[in-house]
Amino acid sequence: MISPKIKELTDAKANVARLEEAIIEELASLPTAYGFESVETFIVAVKTAGRGGKGRKKRATAPKRRKRAKITDITRAKVKKLLKAGKTGSQIAKVLRISLPSVQNIKKTLGLVRTTKKPAKKRKARKAPIKKGPARKVGKKRAAPKKIAAPMEGPEEVTGGATPAPSS
Repeated sequence: MISPKIKELTDAKANVARLEEAIIEELASLPTAYGFESVETFIVAVKTAGRGGKGRKKRATAPKRRKRAKITDITRAKVKKLLKAGKTGSQIAKVLRISLPSVQNIKKTLGLVRTTKKPAKKRKARKAPIKKGPARKVGKKRAAPKKIAAPMEGPEEVTGGATPAPSS
């Protein structure tokens, strides 16, 4: 029972040894197949290719957020100077490392932006015509039930409705 398993194990080990020899021979022939003189020059070439010579750059795990540019009076002066020198807004943004909308905002505050449209004139408010709705039906008014006056008691009945003057 044990002897067939041991025989199987020795056969597997011999097979692994044959495969290792075949791989070593194939690796030894690779440098000549690709035009290299020796294994060492081939290894150097593979390592430099693996470092990313002319390839895609590795992307950072978390992209760094750009800090917000602080627009100071010095920055505004530089924008004005560059505008007078004939630079475009995008060129100024690249030179000063600020955004193009920031350049536009600075130009607007300096009064250097041309307006494309004239400001609209204010119109007088018109009163809307009164719309007449459908005529209401006139119906009978319902009268409230008449209340019966309760008889009064006391001195008012005796004097005929006049109240006596208070005595002091």
